Amino acid sequence: MADVNSYCQYVRDLPENDLHKNYHDQEYGFPLEEDNALFGRLILEINQAGLSWTTILRKKEHFEIAYDGFNILKIASYGERDRNRLLQDAGVIRNRLKVDAAIFNAQRVLALQEEFGSFKGWIEHHHPLVREEWVKVFKKTFRFTGGEIVNEFLMSTGYLPGAHEKGCPVYGKWASSMPKCLT
Repeated sequence: MADVNSYCQYVRDLPENDLHKNYHDQEYGFPLEEDNALFGRLILEINQAGLSWTTILRKKEHFEIAYDGFNILKIASYGERDRNRLLQDAGVIRNRLKVDAAIFNAQRVLALQEEFGSFKGWIEHHHPLVREEWVKVFKKTFRFTGGEIVNEFLMSTGYLPGAHEKGCPVYGKWASSMPKCLT
């Protein structure tokens, strides 16, 4: 077992079975290959705005169910009935701006898939950018994508550095998972 003091600062004092610790060890910073998974992460990051990440991690599985497995095509076609369903669902964040952003952003991703072959292809077309440039690109393209949301989305999916400290036992696993074009 790794020395607890070598972990990234924000999970250092957490117990092994903590939601944050599990997310840190298994998901945070690791590349996502599928567009629906990338889009799902964007939905989660948008919904975290103003709330704790613990809240989002607790609701993560239900988000995936409520948002049809984060299927971009399905979400892009959501109408008033789906919007109302989500706004009544205690298993997700019931915020009209965030729900509307998910639908609008899914429609934008469909257009990006047409042009770049995939959402991932659109991101990689712009890589590498510094955080400030990424924020401009996201704000121009999507709704509800402020600086922290963009930063965490890109860091959590491996497009910005900083997900793990070099001394963290997860760092080696993370670094070896990164495609050369992202390091």
